Amino acid sequence: MSAVFSPAWRQLESHRNDLIGTRISDLFEVHPNRGPEMTIEYDGVVLDYSKNLVTAATIDSLVRLAEERQLAAGIEAMFGGANLNLTEGRAVLHTALRAPAHAVVEVDGHNVIPDIQRVLERMEQFAAAVRSGRWHGATGKRIRAVVNIGIGGSDLGPAMAYQALREHASDALEVRYVSNIDGHDLARALHGLDPATTLFVVSSKTFTTVETLTNARAAREWLLAAVGDPAAVARHFVAVSANAREVAAFGIDPGNMFEFWDWVGGRYSLWSAIGLSVMIAIGPEGFRQLLAGAHSMDRHFRTAPLAGNIPVLLGLLGVWYRNFWDAQTQAVLPYDQRLSRLPAYLQQLDMESNGKSIDRDGRAVAMGTAPIVWGEPGTNGQHAFFQLLHQGTVFVPCDFIGVLKPDHGLAEHHDLLMANLFAQTEALAFGGPEPDGPSELRAHRRFPGDRPSNTILLASLTPYLLGQVIALYEHKVFTQGWIWGVNSFDQWGVELGKVLATRIFEEIVAEDESKHDSSTNALIGRYRLARNTGGRHRKVGN
Repeated sequence: MSAVFSPAWRQLESHRNDLIGTRISDLFEVHPNRGPEMTIEYDGVVLDYSKNLVTAATIDSLVRLAEERQLAAGIEAMFGGANLNLTEGRAVLHTALRAPAHAVVEVDGHNVIPDIQRVLERMEQFAAAVRSGRWHGATGKRIRAVVNIGIGGSDLGPAMAYQALREHASDALEVRYVSNIDGHDLARALHGLDPATTLFVVSSKTFTTVETLTNARAAREWLLAAVGDPAAVARHFVAVSANAREVAAFGIDPGNMFEFWDWVGGRYSLWSAIGLSVMIAIGPEGFRQLLAGAHSMDRHFRTAPLAGNIPVLLGLLGVWYRNFWDAQTQAVLPYDQRLSRLPAYLQQLDMESNGKSIDRDGRAVAMGTAPIVWGEPGTNGQHAFFQLLHQGTVFVPCDFIGVLKPDHGLAEHHDLLMANLFAQTEALAFGGPEPDGPSELRAHRRFPGDRPSNTILLASLTPYLLGQVIALYEHKVFTQGWIWGVNSFDQWGVELGKVLATRIFEEIVAEDESKHDSSTNALIGRYRLARNTGGRHRKVGN
């Protein structure tokens, strides 16, 4: 049965109508201790959800909705290895990647934990060799730069984690990320690097991803133009893939291929060998801590009561605003420059997982699903789009994320940063006093408030706590997908564009007649004219 026909859903619709006209400030006046009462702390992660337009009755009804939708059974099914990815017939076991070595997680009767640990140990040996200089390039020089080539989950997760954990990374290595088929991305990544001291990690499960392989081939040409010997590819390229034949055909030693499995979705793959570049940067122990933090949040998600479960509450609050207040977007606002790539990472996690209009049974969904996720670090966003958050006509629930202890010694900077975080959540919730001055200006200077937000605080930004935050949002997305009844683990919506792009590429290269609509034909024609009359392309890496 669809969620919209459930008793809890109808109760929430009625409850929403009862709250019309109620302001967040009213809720604090009635319950002065509301802030501490609506705060949950778990293992270094704090969630204050008091600045939302919710009452205790709202939370009770949302939890009842989760119970009616059998969320707890869904959670157990995921952790137990059930084939929740129905359209592809696969289990969903990114949680197994961070499970302890003594755990037992079976897929079709096979315990996958020993396989995971075997690959993890190989990753650790390789990372240690690169970091120590035991692994060297074809000319005998030690590796000084690592370039990860991937796209989607093979890029967004590692790039985000590396940016977040730079203070924990080795100063002896520079790590860069390439994903875009736009040649500027690769050219800029290679600029200033020495081919003799550069290692490439090519990340593609099938080793057929067009963007990744195109970039990898160009990087190989860049290397061979400097080193000359084709055998050098084996010393400067490693692969993260499940396709040993294609890896070998590229010139990479299959012994330097790090495996992952079809039950690891791309946007959930940071914890697998896709995280190899991160492990090289922060070291095997740091990567183990990243896994341990995620596993800690897994335990919380699996065992905590729904009303005291941080990922479940975030997910239910998202459902509340998306489906009962018609919120079209969700802003993620990390008040920490190290988390600058987190909003982009969460865009894929949320929108690719739950941006669906068909439910798990193949029927049209009867409610809104994933919101548009966006955001930038504070305080930069305050000088860009916060005008809309405070006084615009668009209703935007916000997640503010702060870190209590920085990894720098600029105390005044951090005091000012955190003061801004707290001030923004207060201003959004409560607005400001009635402005004074000329009457014709008062309306322009009025802050209405009543804009909801969550505040998430981390004790510090360590690999462990970053792992917790990422897993927290993974489980939030799962909660919402389960409530909406969609398959959060496929992504068929990205396929059509790929198919058409391949066809158009072949037409461009072969100078074939374009047989599309008049707009597409004209656009292709303009590009062909520019392509055939333009100057020579610059060399990669110049």
